[in-house]
Amino acid sequence: MTRARAFPDRRAAGLHLGEQLRRHEWHDPLVLGLARGGVVVAHAVAEALDAPLDVAVARKIGAPGQPEFGVGAVTARGDATYDARTLRALRLRPADLRESCEAEQAEARRREQVYLHGREPRPRAGRDVVLVDDGLATGVTARAAAHAIREERPRSLVFAAPVCVPEAATGLKADVDEVMCLLAPDDLRAIGEWYQDFAQTSDDEVVELLGSEPE
Repeated sequence: MTRARAFPDRRAAGLHLGEQLRRHEWHDPLVLGLARGGVVVAHAVAEALDAPLDVAVARKIGAPGQPEFGVGAVTARGDATYDARTLRALRLRPADLRESCEAEQAEARRREQVYLHGREPRPRAGRDVVLVDDGLATGVTARAAAHAIREERPRSLVFAAPVCVPEAATGLKADVDEVMCLLAPDDLRAIGEWYQDFAQTSDDEVVELLGSEPE
């Protein structure tokens, strides 16, 4: 596959990913899509595995003055996860990012409430959980989500994405039981380069996809 031609869109990527994941043996599987774009991929994976779908929300914590440069991430509850090497390189401490962390955690709680529509998250304990995103770049949001999921004692936790930065995929293996990437190109610069259509996923689309799941 060539760059910008690998996947037509997130759903098509999810169908390819689902075919690979079907080769595993699963115990009471649950598919979690990392909001927002990961939910589209995860919806197709859940169909392939005949498994329920739910959402995982993690928010990137940006460097001071560079909000798009993620130095860590946080979920709706619990402590933030930081990239230690990045903090050292920028001479930052977690305390320096407390205000940003609190703001992102509040946004994570808000989005979770919107996506779940007042219901409780599907239970993770004792299940094989598949955490899905549309790509893995730095890995900070995936790590934060994985840490939060681990707190709920799943039987196993697998991270899966259509395309991954090799270094990030290797680093994430310490936080999950398995990392599955369809593509891990050494020259990956941006996840969107590997999709023909990488339009931003809306909150409404996430709600619709989650609402289409059977109880």
